[in-house]
Amino acid sequence: MLQAGKAVKVSIYLSEGATHHGVSTSSSILDFLFFRGVSGATVLKGIAGFGADHHLHSSSLVAISDHLPLKIEFIETRAKVDEILGKLEEMAGSGMIELQETTIAKPSQVSKHKKVGTPDHVKIEGKAQLMRIYIGEHDQWQDKPLHESLVHAMRANDLAGVTVYRGILGYGAHRRMHKDAALHLSHDSSIMLSVIDTEEKLRAFLPIVEQMVDEGLVVLSDVDIIKYAYRGHGDDESNVPEEKGVQS
Repeated sequence: MLQAGKAVKVSIYLSEGATHHGVSTSSSILDFLFFRGVSGATVLKGIAGFGADHHLHSSSLVAISDHLPLKIEFIETRAKVDEILGKLEEMAGSGMIELQETTIAKPSQVSKHKKVGTPDHVKIEGKAQLMRIYIGEHDQWQDKPLHESLVHAMRANDLAGVTVYRGILGYGAHRRMHKDAALHLSHDSSIMLSVIDTEEKLRAFLPIVEQMVDEGLVVLSDVDIIKYAYRGHGDDESNVPEEKGVQS
């Protein structure tokens, strides 16, 4: 972690389309800085500019250039900069690197949101229920996609988490075949929403599902949570399972 005092600000100027070993140069440099323990870095994108080739690049609604200027900035100690500068020069290629002496008046600090006594990890095991909702991709609720509206409704009602799946082949009550392929795009692919929570909370949410879903299938299944662990975040004290793969 950086300390107050003398430091060096490094600015790396690149073209958006530049690559390093077949990968975006900005991404490669950012990964390198991350894994070499640099305290933090920011990638800034320009909307117009020109470089050593003296070609003007600009972004507009009519024509969007893929060679707009990029700048990567980070602040580190002189020792750390000297350690990684050679590799940065290699990765930057035809780009420019600027070093500027600076002074850190106040270093950034890691946010501390967790309450005293809140564990780093929470583990849950035991009985729960799985709700699956099968609808059509083009189903609407109040002029919005039904699956999106259901996700918002679940979040508003504090359900643990939901995952939305898009079907690639199947048929429903009307026995029409729906298929998703390169040369055959279904007009109404199937959508499945899957959520795991306590029976009490899912049963309480069912009236909302019945109100929103005019045509579809809703099923509830008993499940055993063998292992569910997540890292606690601050004031979030929820203790119900969220389906693996869903971001909170």
